[in-house]
Amino acid sequence: MKKILVINGVNLNMLGIREKELYGEKSYSDLVAYIKSEAEKLGIDAEIYQSNIEGEIVNKIQSAYKQKDGIIINAGAYTHTSIAILDALKAVSVDTVEVHLTDIENREDFRKFSYISLVAKKTISGKGFEGYKEAMEFFLN
Repeated sequence: MKKILVINGVNLNMLGIREKELYGEKSYSDLVAYIKSEAEKLGIDAEIYQSNIEGEIVNKIQSAYKQKDGIIINAGAYTHTSIAILDALKAVSVDTVEVHLTDIENREDFRKFSYISLVAKKTISGKGFEGYKEAMEFFLN
């Protein structure tokens, strides 16, 4: 059974509250339930983690070293700003898939660059919750 760490970053806990025109009505609890359900169907052991604090996300990434088969990360705005998260992902050498609920290529210019994409094996953008399922399927292939 594949062991996958799913990391959700800054402001993901505000799903269903913030910018509903972009992120929809579903809550973070709905996202967690979706990920758990899909992981179970796929036979994946998924640990799900969320933090708004960059250093805590770095610590969680480091905890995956030699413990997880893959990391799925939606770092939120840290995607576009955090060299620390990039360095942590590089340090642990765990295959990583980057996920974004919205299509970051068709949003503000500053969202078009991703530090995480420099290490990610795949980037999935604009598919909503389904992007997490696609990321989990990537690790099975």
